Amino acid sequence: MPVTDRDRWDARYRDGIPQQRPCATLTGHLHLLPARGRALDLACGLGANARVLAAVGLDTEAWDVSPVAIGRLQALAAAEGLTITATACDLLETPPAPQSFDVIVVAYFFERALLPALAAALRPGGLLFYETFTQRSAHGPSNPDWKLADNELPSALPGLRLRYYRDEQDAGDPELGLRGIAGYIGQRPA
Repeated sequence: MPVTDRDRWDARYRDGIPQQRPCATLTGHLHLLPARGRALDLACGLGANARVLAAVGLDTEAWDVSPVAIGRLQALAAAEGLTITATACDLLETPPAPQSFDVIVVAYFFERALLPALAAALRPGGLLFYETFTQRSAHGPSNPDWKLADNELPSALPGLRLRYYRDEQDAGDPELGLRGIAGYIGQRPA
């Protein structure tokens, strides 16, 4: 029987991936979040972003392919007194329904085929926070198809209004800043 993505990620989380930090694109722009609404941390891993969203009062869901990660997230959320609906699911087989979320956060997971569904899943005025590796990054997946090309997100999500974009590539001092990481915030028109 072939090894699936779920099997690979379950093994990694069982082997002890440490607690993760929320992405800078989200934490640096908390002021853009709505006062209330429904939020999704997609490909959540241990749910660092979901825990931030729940802590600010959003009705938060967290989805990941790994049931092991979901179990660890549930334990972390309970210990922190947070309410998060965490679900193990294949994101490509079960993308979010159209107009179902006010906020979607995706960090360090990239699948081009999923981008139209993410834009469609935003309610009017909804925000998509995205942060992941660029093709110039020495980190992240070895497959360049799972990394962003130069300025890819703004052009791949034309139906969203650009609210923020950062992609330093190789400009300036390579020892400073967020090298090889792109951050994006887009908003569905109201």
